[in-house]
Amino acid sequence: MKTIFGRVFRFFDLNNLTLKRLAFFFLFVGLLCVIPMVVASADGGHEAGGHGGEAAQTFFWIAIVLLAAKLSSLVERVGQPSVLGELVMGVVLGNLVLLGINFFEPLKDNQIIAFLSELGVVILLFQIGLESNIHEMKKVGMKAFMVAIVGVVVPFVLGAYIVGPLLMPGLSSHAYLFLGAALTATSVGITARVFQELGKLKLKEAQIILGAAVIDDILGLIILAVISAMVTLGAVSLGMISLILAKAILFLVGSIVLGQLLTKHISKFFSKIHTGVAMKFTIIISFGLIFAFLAQKIGLAPIVGAFAAGLILDPVHFKYFKDAHIVQDIKHEIKDVRSDVREKIYKVIRPHADRHIEDLIEPLGHFVIPIFFIVTGMAVKLETLGDLRIVLVALAITIVAFIGKYVTGFFAGKGVNRSLIGFGMVPRGEVGLIFATIGKGLGVVSDEVFSVIVIMVILTTLLTPPILTLLLKRQDRIEKNA
Repeated sequence: MKTIFGRVFRFFDLNNLTLKRLAFFFLFVGLLCVIPMVVASADGGHEAGGHGGEAAQTFFWIAIVLLAAKLSSLVERVGQPSVLGELVMGVVLGNLVLLGINFFEPLKDNQIIAFLSELGVVILLFQIGLESNIHEMKKVGMKAFMVAIVGVVVPFVLGAYIVGPLLMPGLSSHAYLFLGAALTATSVGITARVFQELGKLKLKEAQIILGAAVIDDILGLIILAVISAMVTLGAVSLGMISLILAKAILFLVGSIVLGQLLTKHISKFFSKIHTGVAMKFTIIISFGLIFAFLAQKIGLAPIVGAFAAGLILDPVHFKYFKDAHIVQDIKHEIKDVRSDVREKIYKVIRPHADRHIEDLIEPLGHFVIPIFFIVTGMAVKLETLGDLRIVLVALAITIVAFIGKYVTGFFAGKGVNRSLIGFGMVPRGEVGLIFATIGKGLGVVSDEVFSVIVIMVILTTLLTPPILTLLLKRQDRIEKNA
């Protein structure tokens, strides 16, 4: 039996795929997708009754989404980040209905999958905050601010007052404002995932992009709130704009200052109850989720709160807790060695001890983050590509979307890769889709404008990861040859 399974796994060895094996591999994957459909249709629509049946069905969907995400990581074989594969896989699964395959349609309406997707982006931004250094971000604070301001003003003006009226004449002023607002968005999750996967989060350019993207989100949400108020109330006061802006600034500054002061005491209090890994994980994850909740309560995106929480937490806040088991074991084994050797070993294991916070969150990220990117891809509707005029307008808007963010790199100052910063600000992702959806819900954004925004979001989201990967690898080669 072991021999048979060994031959099967060797046949599907992804490191040694011939053309014939590749064909059989995709046939095998296709069968894995088709078999559940056959089982479902053979069931004759008979549903398992009760909550248990619904829960079991959701378990099945989660497994399918995770497996699809892992299959999509084949794009790494051609030097592309897995986030690109996950987005493309989501687009494919979400549009199989165009081929008459309705099997994956229930996924779009599954509330638990939707919740896990939201949790995924919160955990992603929390991880990014943990891996970012608040002191390093302070160093690029003014550069990030300038990049953010330009990255909001230029796309908004181009979309709302120039390109929108020029390419789509006859729409209401509110529709043009929503188009401009959608162009201001920056999906920090997608850019951050590329830098994270390539181990480049410590780059100055990455820190500028992360800081600018968070400011972008805040400014974009302020613009969205103002435009929504104009639509619903007919007007908006300067006082309302000032209130929204004040809440955003107070939340970020207040959370970072108070968080730095209180975290140590909160951690010390809970360490008196228990110093194990479970307690440390509970404090860390609760911190991120509470900040996400508070951000949403004052009108900001939960991802802003999660990112702020990650920035605040630092390994020193958990010095009262036990180290990771492997660090404990190494320290125990080297306690009797020479002091100079022991110090060298401590120097090697210290970064791993400091990373213990990130290591605790990582397994949860492996679970929920791929769900977010698959679900984001599934929200894309390829049928909008059926109207040639809309496609041409969307392509023009997409070019404007790239230009509007690319120019931000020229305001990042000297000593940085301006192209990397400019392209890093380009992807609109889920943020652009949220803006378009809100506008459609208010009755301002027509199906035509919505389709244009969706195509722009697809292209900026799918094209940016490979461009960033190419730029980062080129920068690596230049540094090695220098």
